[in-house]
Parts: sequence; C-alpha cells; structure tokens
Amino acid sequence: MAAPSLSRGALSARRVLGGPGQGRAQARGCSTETPPAGPPHTGETPGSPAWDPPERARLRGREQRLRRQRLRRERDEEGAAGQEPRPLPKGWRPGEELEYRHPLEPGGKKATPSPLPPRYSPRYVEAAWYQWWERGGVFTPPEQSPGGAPVLSLVLPPPNVTGTLHLGHALSVTLQDVLARWRRMQGWDVLWVPGTDHAGIATQAVVERWLWQHRGLRPQQLGRAEFLQEIWRWKERHGDEILQQLRALGASLDWSRCTFTMDPGYSRAVTEAFVRLFRAGLIRRDQRCVTWSCALRSALADIEVEPRVLTGPTTLNVPNCPHPVTFGLLVTFAYPVEGDDGLELPVATTRPETIFGDVAVAVHPRDPRYLHLQGRQVRHPFSGALLPVVSDPSVEPQRGTGAVKVTPGHSPQDLALARAHRLPLPCVIRDDGTLCPPGGGWLQGVPRFEARSRVVAALAQLGLFRGVQDHAMTLPLCSRSGDVVEFLLKRQWFLSCGDLAQRALQAVTSGRLRLVPKFHEKNWKTWMENVGDWCLSRQLCWGHQVPAFQVRGGPAAPSPRGGPGGPEGPEGPWFVGSSEAEVRGAAATALGCPQEELHLEQDPDVLDTWFSSALFPFAALGWPEQSPDLRRFYPTSVLVTGGDLLFFWVARMVLLGQELTGQVPFQQVLLHSLVWDSQGRKMSKSLGNVIDPRDVIGGATLQELQEKLQSRTLDPRELQTAQEGQRRQFPQGIPECGADALRLALSTHNAHGPEIRLGVASVLTQRRFCNKVWNGVGFVLRALEGEKGTPKPPEEVFPSSPLERWLLSRLAGAVAESCRRLESLQLQGAAAAVQSFWLRSFCDVYLEVAKVSLQSPELRPAVLATLVAAAELGLRLLAPFAPFVAEELWQRLPRPHPAPPSICRAPFPDPQKLAGWRSAELEAQVAAMLELVRAVRGLRETFRLGGAARPPVLLQLPDPARDWLEPLGAAFQTLSGAGPVRLLPPGAGPGPGWAGAPAPSGTFVYLRIQGLVEPGAARAQLGARRISLERRLRSLPGTAPHAQAALVRAELARLEQALQALETPGDPPGDPPGDPLSPPRTP
Repeated sequence: MAAPSLSRGALSARRVLGGPGQGRAQARGCSTETPPAGPPHTGETPGSPAWDPPERARLRGREQRLRRQRLRRERDEEGAAGQEPRPLPKGWRPGEELEYRHPLEPGGKKATPSPLPPRYSPRYVEAAWYQWWERGGVFTPPEQSPGGAPVLSLVLPPPNVTGTLHLGHALSVTLQDVLARWRRMQGWDVLWVPGTDHAGIATQAVVERWLWQHRGLRPQQLGRAEFLQEIWRWKERHGDEILQQLRALGASLDWSRCTFTMDPGYSRAVTEAFVRLFRAGLIRRDQRCVTWSCALRSALADIEVEPRVLTGPTTLNVPNCPHPVTFGLLVTFAYPVEGDDGLELPVATTRPETIFGDVAVAVHPRDPRYLHLQGRQVRHPFSGALLPVVSDPSVEPQRGTGAVKVTPGHSPQDLALARAHRLPLPCVIRDDGTLCPPGGGWLQGVPRFEARSRVVAALAQLGLFRGVQDHAMTLPLCSRSGDVVEFLLKRQWFLSCGDLAQRALQAVTSGRLRLVPKFHEKNWKTWMENVGDWCLSRQLCWGHQVPAFQVRGGPAAPSPRGGPGGPEGPEGPWFVGSSEAEVRGAAATALGCPQEELHLEQDPDVLDTWFSSALFPFAALGWPEQSPDLRRFYPTSVLVTGGDLLFFWVARMVLLGQELTGQVPFQQVLLHSLVWDSQGRKMSKSLGNVIDPRDVIGGATLQELQEKLQSRTLDPRELQTAQEGQRRQFPQGIPECGADALRLALSTHNAHGPEIRLGVASVLTQRRFCNKVWNGVGFVLRALEGEKGTPKPPEEVFPSSPLERWLLSRLAGAVAESCRRLESLQLQGAAAAVQSFWLRSFCDVYLEVAKVSLQSPELRPAVLATLVAAAELGLRLLAPFAPFVAEELWQRLPRPHPAPPSICRAPFPDPQKLAGWRSAELEAQVAAMLELVRAVRGLRETFRLGGAARPPVLLQLPDPARDWLEPLGAAFQTLSGAGPVRLLPPGAGPGPGWAGAPAPSGTFVYLRIQGLVEPGAARAQLGARRISLERRLRSLPGTAPHAQAALVRAELARLEQALQALETPGDPPGDPPGDPLSPPRTP
C-alpha cells in the first residue's frame, strides 16, 4: 500500500496524540499488551460499571507521588539554578598527612618499634599491613583443621568485571569482612571466596560504546570472534581494578581461590548445569512472547523489567528515539464488518502501530453488544485481509470498547488466545524496534514510535479513527537501558521454575534457610508462589554460549524426549551436550545416520548472566567435581548481599543449588539496605554521587574526581550532568578518611533498616574516633615507658580498686554484647558496643582519672595493669571493624608470650572467660556517679566557668548512696573538676552563694559560685539565654516530639535556678557546710 497523504482529520488526530507515543495495557477488552493501571476513558459516567472512582483516585495519588519523586530526581540531575556548592564537611581541617617511611622488616612487616607518630594518619597506619597479611597467608584456611575447628564459608557476590565498586559494594564487603575476621579470630576455619562476574549485557554495552567512541566501529563490522577478542582485551585492562579496590578496603579474601565466571573451569560448570537441567526435563525450547529490549537487541528476564505506573498522558525520552514519546493514550478506531450492512466493530488500543499484526478481533461470548457479530469477519483497513470475530471468555467487556484486537506476536495474552483459536502468529516488529509488516509496504523499516502517528493519520484519512482518550496504564521499562520493553515472539530456551520454587519456599518455611531481616520471608513466599518460567537465552556475544546444537542438513528425525536430544519444532531437531563431539554422537544415534553426515550448528545465543552467577556458591568451589573444597566448605554458611538482589540472584541460587547439589547453597542470608547519599538520593552515575571507596580512603581533589569520570565510558550528556553534580557536592574534593573510618561508618549504620544515608561527614566522624583510639593507646604506651617485665594475660588481671574493676566490667559487657550481636548478624549493634567502650568508658572516663592515679606510687601498678589489659583486649575487640589501626597499635603494646604474629590470628575476647569481671552493681554505682559529674559540668557550663576553676561542691543524696560514693570520691572530683567536695545532710540548705541542680535518684548538686562570677554580667548573659530559649519553645510546632520540648523546658528551669542563685547575697568566705566526702586531690 502506498503511503497515505495526511488529511485534515489525520493532522487533527496527530495533534491530539501529541507526537509519537506508546503504551500497552493487558486487559481483555481493550486491544493492548500490558495490564492497565485503571479503566480507560471510554465515555462512561460515574456510577456506570466500567467506572471505578476509588481505584482511579488511588492510582492518581500513586502517580502524583511518583511524579514528585521523579521531579526531585530531575532537579538533582539538572542542578538547581544558582545552587551554592556544598561547604567543607564540619570539623575537617585539611592538613599534611603523615607517611610511613621506615624500612620494612624481613617478610614485609612494618617496623613497629619505631616511635608512634604524634597524631593519627590513615596513610601512615594503613601502609604495608595488607600486603603482609596476604603474603603471610593469613586469609587462607589451613589445609587440615586441627581438632575439627568449626567452618565459616562465604562467597563474595561477584561484581561486574568491567565495573568499579561504589559505596554500596563497600557496605556488603565490610559486613562480610567483619564476620570473616571475627570468626577467624575465634579459631574457625574461614574461607571467603572472591570472584568477578562477566556481566554479559553490561560488559558488552560498555565495550560497544568504547569501540564507537574511540574507533568508530560497531560490533557488526568486526564479527563475533574479533568482537569477543576486544571484550577479552578490555577485561584484561580493567578487570583488576575491582580487586585492588577490595584490597584497599581490607577485605580478607582468599585470593588463591579467586574465580571469574568465564574461567575454563567455571564455564564447564555452566555447561554441565544446563545439560543436567535439560536432561531432567526442566529446560526446553519453546516459542513464546519474551520481554525484549530493542536498545540492547536482547531478551530480558521478567525481573529486569520495571513497571512504570501512569495515570494519563506522560512524555518520556526513549533510547534511540530522537523525539520524546507520549504514553498513556488510548486510541479507538473501527474495523469495517465484512458485508453490505455497513456495520463496524470499534476497538481501543495503546499500540495502533501493531495493527499489521492483528489476526482477529475477540469479544466476550455473552456481551450483548456483539452477539450479532460473533462468527463474522472484519476487513483489515490496510491489507484488506479478512479477520475473524472470535468469542473468548478472557475478554473483559467493561474494558475499552469490549472488543480486543488480537496481536499474538506482541502480547503474551493475545498469544494464548490465538493458540486457543488456532490463529496465525505473525510478528511485525523487528529486533531493533522497526516495523516489518507482511509484504513490506509503506512502514517497512520505520521505528515503532514514529509508525504510531503515521498509522493514526492513515486511519483518520480512511475515516476509521474514532478518537483518543487519556488512559491509566502500566508501562514496562528495561531496568538496564531505560527502553520501553517490547513483546516479541521468539524461540528461546526456558527453565521451568514451578517445582524448583516450591522446594525453595519449603527451605525457608522449614528453617533450613534463614532470611535476615525476617520480613523478607513474606516477599520470598509471594515471589515463589507466582514465579514463571525463566527465559535463559540472551542475544549477545559475550557470555556462555548455549550448549545446544541444531542439525542442519542430513536426516531429520525427532530424538526421544528425556534423552540427550532436544525438542523438535518447525526449526528442526536440537541436541544438548557438554561438547560438540558428545552431541554429534547422540544425534547420530537418534537420527540413525553416520556422524560425518551431520552438520551441527550451535545456538549463537548466550545464557542469561544470572544463570551462571546462580551457580557461584558451588561452582567456585569446584563443582561439578567433588573437590575437597566442595566437600569441606559447601553449603556455605552465610550470604551477605543487598536486599535488591533477593530475586535477581539469591532466589536463583537457591533454585539451582537445591536441584544440582541437593542442598541449599547457604544456611542464612543477610540482606542489607541500599546505600544512598547524604541527601537521600540513590547512587547514580548521572548524579555524580557514585563514589569510589578509594577516593574516600585516600582522598581526592575535585580535578581527580572529574578526570576519573572522563576515563569512564559514559554517554556525553550523562558525563556532563555527573561532572556538574560532583562540582556541587565536592567543591573541595573528598578528604582522606582511611579504610578503617569508612568501614566503621558503614558498620555503624543499621543494615537491617531502609536505605542507609552515607555522606563524607559521617566517615570523617569515624576518622575522629580512630584518632581518639590512637591517642588513648598512645597515652598507655607513654605511661609504660621505662617499665620492665611482661604483662599478665588480660584475663588474669583482677584489680581491687572500684574504678579499675568498673572499666573491666564495662569491657566484659562490651565483649558479651558484641558477640551476641554478631551471632545474630546485627553488626551495627556490635560496632556500637565496641565504640561505646572506647569512647564512653576508656577514653572519656578512665583515662582522665588514670592521669591523676598514675602519679601515686601505690595506685600506679594496678592502673598500668588495667590500662594494658583494657587496651589490648579493646583492640582485639575492634580488629574486625578497623583492622589497620588495631594492628598498628596492637603490635606496639607489650603482650604475654607466646603471642600470635598478627592481631588477625589473636583470639577474639571470650565473654565466658571475662565473666568474672562483670559487676552490675558496680556499673550502676559508677553510672550514678557520672550523673553527678554531668550535673556539676552543667552548672559549670551555665556560669561559663573556665577549666582552671575548682569551685567547692556540695552533694545532697540519700543515705545508701553515701556508702558507694565514698570510694569513688576521688574519681568524681577529677572528672567534675571540683574543689573540696562535702556531703550536705538531708533537708539542709547550702546557704547563699551556691547554685544547685537536680541529679537522678533524688540527689542534688550545689556549686559555690561566689567569687567566681561577676553577678551583673552573669545575670545579663543568663537572661539573654532565657529569652532565646523561650522564643524557641514558642516556635516549636505542635507536632514536635515531646522530648524536644522537654529538653528546652529543663534548660529553662536550670537557668531560673541559676538566676535565683545570683539574686541571693552571699556570706563572707568560709568553710562550706557538710562533711567532707574525701581528701582533696591535687593533679
């Protein structure tokens, strides 16, 4: 047919459509291929059966939420006009970093006898240790386990070989490494297997883009073999980058077992898996509608399709389409009924361009509107072919016009209907998304979206166009390319998942497989109960070629089902085997002919990348051979991965693992949160917020960040947006934080919750924590200067003084809490326990008191023994989370002999061995004392007393408290900065010149301010602060948390008491009332 000219009606229809557009709705009753998200506008009024206001309102609300989220993302990508660059993170003062310049000892160990640098520097601390660990075989389990040590085995989720790790990967790596180091220190045999994935679609797309940008070549110009060589060369150039990132993070992987999913041994495992599944009757070749990406020219897995809910016309940019495309429109046109009665059958569709693939019109058998048309025929407006009007109960009369155009080549639902009615199955869209109508014609080779407007214009010219309405629908998008998914009728290899899924579901319900957090079990059940067959074929060059061969020429007879042969269809017999020689022999036997007469052609498609990666837990250990590693370390103990991979990868590993090995591939799965940036945005190349962990570890200037972006193979428009995002987010670059700080920042977030918002500022906070530990252990080392002798094992230290016993009790509690949390995979709780001990107990409390206690010859030995025991055990407790700083400091501490060469092999603190240190009563007493300290410090802060002031303090407390406070009096005096401390009898008043504050448990603290503050200046300063707090209290919204308002009121009450103390005239100086608590301490 010649291309029709555009009439006035056609131009009007085109204007209504707003240019090219697409959408598909899968309702039986409107001729569409994707289920509509709501009813189309077909003229119904509210109250009619086809109108559903609540559903419509729900969809409107959902679309509005999605639209707001999309607009936020777009603003992030484009950059707000006039937005100022982000300032430097608070507390960051860039300075020169120290470097390790001493010669290494034999074996590559750092020279720890060298003086400890005066300040913490990640560059100094993290130098050389990893290479020494790796060279010493610290990460490799022993070949023979003495005494039958328990085993921890896990595999690293293999990242894409040509990609780079970002902070999301760093979270997964850190969590796994904490578990591996913890169990290794507990004496377990730990195997952590590294590897990389060939990532078929992603890698091929990157290399294609690189070839075009640098050499102006397309893969078709090179041919399959040469293009594969280009990909292998790319892999050799870039494949090592991820491994170096893992080393920089301190990942204690067994590098001797590193696996690549295209290695010869692994490829053999993939082939063997396919052959076994085929022979078990689980894999078969079939012609079905597959989800297809025209941009990638490949089939997709269903889980690689992202549904986009639309409530009406929506304009989107589609890959390889020069103009935006409008979706969410329903076009109605009429099919003329064959005969002379002038009847017509209207159909509604979101895909008018697929009209060339129509083979029938379907109506519901009991729809009164079309009873008279059942069994008749309609004439195709362009080809003139007669199409039958068939009745089918799957049609929904209330949808659209109630009549469905049947397009089996581009809709799974239409395909089922066409097969039920024995209709032809034409396909009118090519792999690249261009039209191929039967017999060629005026739309031959026209892109599908451009063809849409031409078809509508042609229908209008023929007088068959009946209108267009807004339409609520769900649009399927390719998660990899952003392309609008097409349904194409293809012969592919499919894995039947029904029985496999039931066994996977039973593994979770029976407790053989544990999902952490537990709420994932509900999603697991839903997915397994609704899983469909898995399309394994991918139309790529890079990957594992399908081990199936088709007989070309020679005798052709079907092979017996279930044998080595394959299903036979119109395309000829297929045979599956581990090698061509095996297949040739099987085919010759099945067809009854000599092998030399057979011409075999291997399927050019490759297997889905998720198929090969689903074998990783056992293929990386030597399967299908019964290797020593497979017998010893499989099933693996735990898998740690992102929650977004539950169905992409975890479910597929369980499906194939149980079928091929008879066991679940792992005993439990920790599904952690996704890492977003500090503004709550997902990591995206186009936003410029995808951060290489090495840039946080070693620091990077803005120029270095920009140069790294330019080295990536990005689309030019995407590159420009990403660079602008980097300039806004990191105007001064990224400060050097170190691997330990990054690991701690990741470990201390709740990986069981929703997203993790991580910014550079939170990593700098952890660098300051490392500096605190550095200074604390440095104090211990300086205190030990000149001391001789070997310290006792920490577990044998039992001091008698209360504060020393309190510190060791707190340490024992931290060890118990950390172990309990690690056992339950709550790593953030374990990290919090470790940090709380170092900050709140060791550094902030005990070290401050020890500075005074060490000056006493009587107290010094017990204090030193406590310091060494707490520091040494504390570093072992810290080592799984911050291995570099722990190793650096632990190597410098004196240790009892014999000592392991590395903290990585030192025993992790055992809570049972430390149980004798625990004293809940003493911890409660010191906690009460610290509340008194905080009350005194609060009064000092209120009156702005300098650090040199030592005002007298009165304590008014119940009688039982006096007994335990007496031994802690010296510590209270030191920590609070108090002068003489006396006890005030119950009911007595302090007299004038004293300011007071309440403390918990019915206690009261008074501070002598007479002579230390100038009343007039203090009164003015306190009055101004009161006015500010009252204004703040009034400004709090009614929805503000109760605790927030309570804090403001408590501060106001304290200011009122301070002002009253200033109003009371003081007595002449004299001895404060009450009995002395303890003798005065002099620093």
